Amino acid sequence: MKSFRDKIAFSGITVLFIGIALLIFTFLSAYGFLTESVMPLSAKDLTQTFGEALGSLIAAAIHVMYLGVMGWVGSLITIRGVTIMINAAKTEAAAPTAQTSQQAEAQPAKTKQPQ
Repeated sequence: MKSFRDKIAFSGITVLFIGIALLIFTFLSAYGFLTESVMPLSAKDLTQTFGEALGSLIAAAIHVMYLGVMGWVGSLITIRGVTIMINAAKTEAAAPTAQTSQQAEAQPAKTKQPQ
């Protein structure tokens, strides 16, 4: 039977791998976005050129915001997974110290003798 600490550690590892998977997906999406071909704009009318360029800039800004939010969420999830794993290790270390401090407090009370 698994202990409570093992279950916490397993959930921490699971959350960590989900965060890492999201970060890998984000970087692959960014790489795909950066490697797609860009066509140079050529038009005789300045207004038409500006309109086409503005549309491309808006699409690029949306991609950058999408990738930024994905990277931010992936890093937050990864940080939470690491925090869970660190705290899982501390739960086992904190349990024996709590028992020993309770035993230390109870020991002097037992050894006192009435006068």
